[in-house]
Amino acid sequence: MPLNDLLLVGAGAFLAGGMNAIAGGGTFFSFPALLAAGVPPVMANASNTVGLCPASLLSAWAYRREAMRHGRWAVLLIVVSLLGGIAGGLLLLATSNAAFSRLIPWLLLTATTLFAFSGQVSKLVRWSKGKLGGDPATRSPGGPGGAMFQLVVAIYGGFFGAGMGILTLAALSIQGFDDMQEINALKNLTSGVNYFVSSATFIIAGAISWPHTAVMLITAMAGGYVGAAFARRLPARWLKRLVIVVGASLSLIYFYKTYA
Repeated sequence: MPLNDLLLVGAGAFLAGGMNAIAGGGTFFSFPALLAAGVPPVMANASNTVGLCPASLLSAWAYRREAMRHGRWAVLLIVVSLLGGIAGGLLLLATSNAAFSRLIPWLLLTATTLFAFSGQVSKLVRWSKGKLGGDPATRSPGGPGGAMFQLVVAIYGGFFGAGMGILTLAALSIQGFDDMQEINALKNLTSGVNYFVSSATFIIAGAISWPHTAVMLITAMAGGYVGAAFARRLPARWLKRLVIVVGASLSLIYFYKTYA
């Protein structure tokens, strides 16, 4: 691999690992770097998933205490993410992502908007549950609807992955989770599982460019560790603002790249 490609892919993966640990959206750094290095799109997508997998698992481990405060819900999210990751990975290997890629800016914009107004939406959801019966104040966050939403997000994550973290953050916020650190922990948990099973699918299928992936494995893990350490020390309100800024910026960038 030429030195300039090595530096390009390494830098993209470092930023991706850090952003995935903080707010999601890291794929938008690493995937374009692989394309710029000359890796074909489908192989770049598969290599990107494998390259970011250890960093995502490392971030999940760093947040393990916060994630397991919701034991049963965390286990359910693991199962849903596993099934969705397998389904999305198989879907990528069987179809082209050209048409689906045109939806990515819209998905990011929707997720960012939902997250920005998640407090208001969460109050509306709890009020609706209260009208259907029971005291909404005694209800635990999470539920069947949230699990189904996360299954859709997991399938999308296995297929392409860009913005999966932001979609998960939005889904968890709307479900009633209000502790930003716990939300981020559950997001890292689901992302780690999704990356792991998708990576296994791509490796078995032989869809990986190993020279580029090897560089990503090292630099993305470093970025993930730095990002997780930074996020855990960031005040909750600033972490939420950072997520909104990242989501809005990525939406604008990909609207331009897709439709300009």
